[in-house]
Amino acid sequence: MDDACLVAEITDCLSLRFGSGIAAWCSAVPAFADEVAGRWGLALGDRYAYGASSVVLYCSQAGGGRAVLKLSPDPLFLADQAAMLGLFAPSGKVPDVLAVDAAAGAVLLESIEPGTAADELPHPPSAQAWGDLIRALHDATPAPPGFPRDLRGRCDEFFARIGRRLAEPSIGRWVRPADLDRAAHRYGQLLDSAPSRVLLHGDLHLGNVLDGGPARGLIAIDPRACTGDPCFDAVDYALDGAGQDGVSNRCAALAPAAGLDPDRLYDWCRAIAPIVAISRIGDPARQQAVAELLTLAR
Repeated sequence: MDDACLVAEITDCLSLRFGSGIAAWCSAVPAFADEVAGRWGLALGDRYAYGASSVVLYCSQAGGGRAVLKLSPDPLFLADQAAMLGLFAPSGKVPDVLAVDAAAGAVLLESIEPGTAADELPHPPSAQAWGDLIRALHDATPAPPGFPRDLRGRCDEFFARIGRRLAEPSIGRWVRPADLDRAAHRYGQLLDSAPSRVLLHGDLHLGNVLDGGPARGLIAIDPRACTGDPCFDAVDYALDGAGQDGVSNRCAALAPAAGLDPDRLYDWCRAIAPIVAISRIGDPARQQAVAELLTLAR
C-alpha cells in the first residue's frame, strides 16, 4: 500500500475516535513507522484491517519472525495496553510483548498465526474452547490489590457512552430509556453480590479473540483490564448466540466450561443485552438477534 492510501485509510479510521484534528498525526505515520522499523530492525508489511485507537502494521523481524507493530496518537493508552498484556502473559493466551517505546507510542507484539478473528471464523469457537480461554486468563494473575480500574467503572462508562445513542431515531425506535435503566439496576445488583473478584480481560468479544492454530488455541488481544465478577468475561460470547443457537443455550454450555454459575451468567447477559442490541441495530442480518436481545433485556 502506498503512503497516500495508508494515510487516507488511517485518517478515516482514527478520526472516529480522535476527531478531525488527528489528520496531522496520521500524515506523519509513514515516516514514524519507518523510524521505528529502523530502530527495531523491522521490515514493514501491510496494515492490519482493525484498530480504532492505533495503526497496526504487519512486519518481519531481522531474524525472519513475523510481528505486529502498533502505533498510536495516545501513547499512554498504548503503554497501558502493553502493561495489561504483561499481566496476562502467564496464561499463554495473549500475544507476547516484544518491544515498547512508551514515550513515542509504539509497541511491537508477537504475530498470532493464522490470526483469524473469532467473529470471522466459519463457525464460532466451541463453548469448551472459550471456557478454556476464560479460565486461563483468570488463573494467570490474581487480582492485584488496589488495581485502579474495577468493573463498576467499566460498566458505568460504556452504559453512558453507548446509551447516548438512544437519541438517534433509528436506535430509539428499538431501545427505550427504561431498558437501560432496568439493565443498569441489574448490573448494579450483580456487582454488589459478586461472589469473587478476578482480573478481567474486560473486553472479551469475538473480535478481540484470534485463532492461534492447534498449538496455541484461542488468543485474546486488546484487553481493557479491570477487576470484578468473573462472569463478565463470558457475557459477549453468550450474547453472540442471539439469533443463532440462543443465549440461554450458550450460557448452559459455557458456564461449566468456564467454571461459572450458569444462572449468574444468564443474569449478566440480561443486564448487558440492550447495549449489545444497540450495536447491532441497522444490520439487516442481525435483526433476529436484536429481537432476542431486547426480549432478554425486558
